[in-house]
Amino acid sequence: MKTKLSNIDIIKILILLFFVSGFISCKEESKSMVKKKPNIIFIMSDDHAYQAISAYNNKLIETPNIDRIAKEGILFSNACVTNSICAPARATILTGKHTHLTGKIDNHFPFDSTNVTFPQLLQKTGYQTAMFGKLHFGNNPKGFDEFKILPGQGDYYNPEFITNTGKIKIEGYVTDIITDLTLDWMKERRDPEKPFLLMYLHKAPHREWLPAPRHFKEFTKKTFPEPETLFDDYEGRGTAAKEAEMNLLTHMTYAADSKIYPEVA
Repeated sequence: MKTKLSNIDIIKILILLFFVSGFISCKEESKSMVKKKPNIIFIMSDDHAYQAISAYNNKLIETPNIDRIAKEGILFSNACVTNSICAPARATILTGKHTHLTGKIDNHFPFDSTNVTFPQLLQKTGYQTAMFGKLHFGNNPKGFDEFKILPGQGDYYNPEFITNTGKIKIEGYVTDIITDLTLDWMKERRDPEKPFLLMYLHKAPHREWLPAPRHFKEFTKKTFPEPETLFDDYEGRGTAAKEAEMNLLTHMTYAADSKIYPEVA
């Protein structure tokens, strides 16, 4: 016996098929979205003043690659931090917590290793994680499958690195070495089937501001414009400004501020 469908019945069936196909499509799309997790590359240069990034000001130097990132992403024109000291800032980045909660209130107090870091959380969701460069914690990083980090401040020339399996020493200039380690991991050792977090952390341009030997000729003879506050006596300034260790008269030393080591001059 044949059943004759009315126009209304046909419309109902079409609507039902539309919702079923839509549900299946959304479900498949949802699955693909869950599978596709973003790769994360975190790049940091240490103590890098905004005046030395030409996206902000090109009086000192041109930084075209950083400028491209700023142009294609975000340029911070009004930003601040709760603690700008090296290690405390890194602890906050890794945990999302204020320094009194991480234990790392300055470069000397130890990081409270009971804190959970965001790389640990990413690992639990299937991320492969790696860190290369400067951490300056006094602790090995938590939540990284592979790391090669400088002990403390590290050296500009022929630096040592702390790794998952012990210490190694690599000849060369620290910026080049950190870059090579990072690229090698990206090209040779990361698992292409997994999303990844890569932390690429430079020592430069932290004091003592020592360049690669290939730059000696250019920068030892280059003249930079003096900042307006070069000889500021801090009169009328607040306590924090007066007590900061950035005074030319009392805080510059040969060991910390020479641009070239005597043995390589």
